[in-house]
Amino acid sequence: MRCFRPRSSRPAEEGKVVEQLQARESQQVSRDVRDPEETRAQQDSNHQLSRIMRPDDTNIVGNVHGGIILKMIEEAGCIVGTRHCNTQNGDRCLAALVRVEKTEFLFPMFVGEVAHVTAEITYASKHSLEVQVKVTAENILTGAKKLANKAALWYVPCSLQNVNKVTDVPPIKYARQEQEEQGRKRYEAQKLERLETKARTGEVVPPPLNPEPHTVGFSQSSLIHLVGPSDCTLHQYIHGGVTMKLMDEVAGIVSVRHCNSNVVTASVDAINFHRKINKGCVVTVTGRLTFVSNKSMEIEVLVDASSLVEPDKYRAVSAFFTFMSLDKDNKPQAIPPLKIDGEEEQRRFEEGEARYNQNKAKRLAEKKIQQ
Repeated sequence: MRCFRPRSSRPAEEGKVVEQLQARESQQVSRDVRDPEETRAQQDSNHQLSRIMRPDDTNIVGNVHGGIILKMIEEAGCIVGTRHCNTQNGDRCLAALVRVEKTEFLFPMFVGEVAHVTAEITYASKHSLEVQVKVTAENILTGAKKLANKAALWYVPCSLQNVNKVTDVPPIKYARQEQEEQGRKRYEAQKLERLETKARTGEVVPPPLNPEPHTVGFSQSSLIHLVGPSDCTLHQYIHGGVTMKLMDEVAGIVSVRHCNSNVVTASVDAINFHRKINKGCVVTVTGRLTFVSNKSMEIEVLVDASSLVEPDKYRAVSAFFTFMSLDKDNKPQAIPPLKIDGEEEQRRFEEGEARYNQNKAKRLAEKKIQQ
């Protein structure tokens, strides 16, 4: 069956509309031709990727794994960072993740929703750059959107010819002078904290046999993973996003074992990447509870790596994940208290409590500023 379009009774008006559209397109093309460098600069400092959340991205109740979101965040940051660092002449390079600042999971995402990940370069030093990332969840059936996640990541450009060589970062343009000054303060703060965290390389203590429920040893869990080609960057070492996904999975197992309920990632404290993990290495990801409040759990996650032929392990990544327990209606519920055994566990508990109170105070201060 053929369909015929009826003739318009107002050809003159249609002609005017066409002329207006053509003129608008012509103006856009002219603008792009006049300012090619400005257009390219905007593309190099911003990037957005979108992906629909599928069943294999979620847990058994339909919540998207926090590790999936972290992996997408890292991918967007790597793309925009690598693109920016290769705008200058010299060695081609790849942006390598060295640190992720505290990450808040504001709202959960569900299967069928579309994740829009937007990354923007907000500060550049001589050898590193900061990328701010926002994740928006869209329900494509209703059109509703919500800010699900936001994070700040730090990258360094590593030469493709020599992975140990860090190349210079091209400068970026700031809209206001204050932005550069604020970025420099964030750079100095993260640099200092990264050095302090690197000095803390506590050993992973194996859990006791037949531990008592709700103790650290009862929920402590480990995951062993062989780094394969699909896990790696062009430099043949593991993607930061892959590592973060493994860390989130282990933290989730620890939290489920402790409270025996559905859990979600609430936030992640700074993730520090101390050393690279090459293809063929065996990584051991270990999670253990350090602090439990009424409705949240802090899990310390440590990533140790070793070669298959050399048994010596080294600390590669460390971070603290915070999880919440949910009831059948996906609302936060009370968490069983953590039973402490020994001075070392007591020390870690007190440090976790201090971090909890500090983060709580920051959230309250931010709410006051917004109001």
